[in-house]
Amino acid sequence: MEVPSPSLSTGHLLIQTYSSLLSSGTERMLVDFGKSGFIDKAKKQPHKVKQLMDKVRTDGPKPAIESVQSKLDDPLALGYCNVGVVLSVGQNVLGFSVGDRVISNGPHAEIVSVPHHLCARIPDNVSDQSALFTVLASIGLQGVRLSKPTFGETYLVSGLGLIGLLTGQILIAHGCRVLGLDPDLSKCTIAETFGIQSICTSKHDDPISWCMSQTSGIGVDGVLITASTTSSEPVDIASTVCRQRGRIVLVGVSGLQLKRDLFYKKELSFQVSCSYGPGRYDSSYELLGNDYPIGFVRWTEQRNFSAVLEALSRGSLSTEGLISHHFSFQDAPNAYELLTSSEPSLGIILTYSLKSASPKSTVNLPFADFKSKPSIPALSFIGCGNYSRRILIPAFASAGGSFHTLCAISGIGPVYYGKKFGFRNATTDPNNAISNPSVNAVVIATRHDSHAYYVIKALSARKHVFVEKPLCLSLDELAAIESSYTGDSLLMVGFNRRFAPLTVELKQHISVLTGPKAFVYTCNAGSVSPDHWVHDSKIGGGRLLGEACHFVDLLRFLVDSPIDTLHLFKASDSMARSDTFSLQLRFVDGSIGTIHYFANGHKSFPKERIEVFAGTKVFCLSNFRKLQAWGVEGFRTRRLLSQNKGQVQCSAAFLRSIATGSSSPIPISQIFEVQRLLLQVLD
Repeated sequence: MEVPSPSLSTGHLLIQTYSSLLSSGTERMLVDFGKSGFIDKAKKQPHKVKQLMDKVRTDGPKPAIESVQSKLDDPLALGYCNVGVVLSVGQNVLGFSVGDRVISNGPHAEIVSVPHHLCARIPDNVSDQSALFTVLASIGLQGVRLSKPTFGETYLVSGLGLIGLLTGQILIAHGCRVLGLDPDLSKCTIAETFGIQSICTSKHDDPISWCMSQTSGIGVDGVLITASTTSSEPVDIASTVCRQRGRIVLVGVSGLQLKRDLFYKKELSFQVSCSYGPGRYDSSYELLGNDYPIGFVRWTEQRNFSAVLEALSRGSLSTEGLISHHFSFQDAPNAYELLTSSEPSLGIILTYSLKSASPKSTVNLPFADFKSKPSIPALSFIGCGNYSRRILIPAFASAGGSFHTLCAISGIGPVYYGKKFGFRNATTDPNNAISNPSVNAVVIATRHDSHAYYVIKALSARKHVFVEKPLCLSLDELAAIESSYTGDSLLMVGFNRRFAPLTVELKQHISVLTGPKAFVYTCNAGSVSPDHWVHDSKIGGGRLLGEACHFVDLLRFLVDSPIDTLHLFKASDSMARSDTFSLQLRFVDGSIGTIHYFANGHKSFPKERIEVFAGTKVFCLSNFRKLQAWGVEGFRTRRLLSQNKGQVQCSAAFLRSIATGSSSPIPISQIFEVQRLLLQVLD
């Protein structure tokens, strides 16, 4: 796929790739999974099937099926063993310079953007081909560190693929004697050249007896399982051949039907190793660049990378004989055919053109029907995340929008989904999405901390703006937006619930009732991982700003009266910004409302319910699928086949206002009012 070069983010390096290495375990597994049918995918993920059925019950079959199709349609860039040269250094990066030769866990691509903690400089005497094995060796190194080998111990490495062969060498460097098992005779032969005594399990009937004979009947001190299989046999063999209080570390993939009797009698320890080491999957470390103090965490994933490179430099770790095939990057499809075939292979290397890189941030897509017309708003989208591609872009497409440019940090999403939805351009440069003269409206669907910046930039370029909630994360940002807003362009926040068909019908019923109204809005929000970016006050702003703003806006719409006071009551928990809370609202007309936003409920319970008490009548809107009423003569319960939260209607209203030159579907005064009150209550 021809994609724009990725943009350079804070804390990242932009790297031109020289070569990359295919992973025979992880990548083959992913490709095989991608090729499997729906039934096979379901069998491999029974917990996902249960989630699907819960969603069908609460939201209806259509949203549930669309959600699954979107997940399965999401393209994944393969690869994580990359060698190249640094083209650019992002802000807050120390220890790297333009021109440095580095390894990283970047994917197979000519230019990659990688967090600097997932990179390491290559010593001058280490070749590109040897350095390519750094990431794989670090996976084995982390398993070795967890097993804590001591000089003179005997270890078994189960599975002699690339990681297994590198792991065996690391154990030997620790002063251990190493045994090896693998069903492939050729890999056992390579292992012997590294000093790993090995047998081929497809030719040897009893690997357990062999291991015991090699240790005078004592058993091995530890086992590192580097195989990739669904069978529990590697764990069974490991628990049988281990001595009393032996250690077993799972580095690869194996079935985990453990035989308790052996673990119990021998008091065996069992641990699963996580990738390259401490810091992996920690967004604070990897994405925000916050390092662990070396006195408390001696070996982070980056320090493991450096340790492997140092071992390669000294010659205590060798990659001799680990490469079986070379392909040019243009010939990558054939490399993957080899990887997933039955033909023997080991290290498969992709080599890239070494001519000077000239990063191109925008590419044209094969869509020739785009025509700029004043009566048809031409849209650029900034942001290609899950909500954008699954909900927002399809909603604007259904509403008749004309798509021009799709922008994201990585170029893969804009090209893939740009082609799918008929965009003219794909870019990683937001300026191209905003400044293009053919574009008169910008849709912003990025992370929350960038909303204010892009809103101000688009308004300054005299573009109409549709921004996903929240509008901004601080009162200072709100003031800056208000200063930039002149009224010449539309500014609308994606408060779609006020456009939902049953919401509109509910308002029609209650607007004719006299006297103050009382609302109870319950949101069974569900929990979000504590380390999710939405909880970060600087990036996501918390769930009050990030999601509950929807519900404040909806009550503001239904009451049709300014909010007089807003109070927040938080549940006691360990979150910096609690995601279980209640909001109490009083409106100028005397109406009151309570919004219960609860993250501690069960997902099978419907997510949203609005109860309205007014004029001796009661209404209940359940999950935007069913509207009921009590005390309303002639009212018949309204039911929809599937949930409709009004995304298409919201998008259509925005486009219609641009085309007709009318005012914003959501009055700007209400947008600023709701945003200011929420920011004030947080302060």
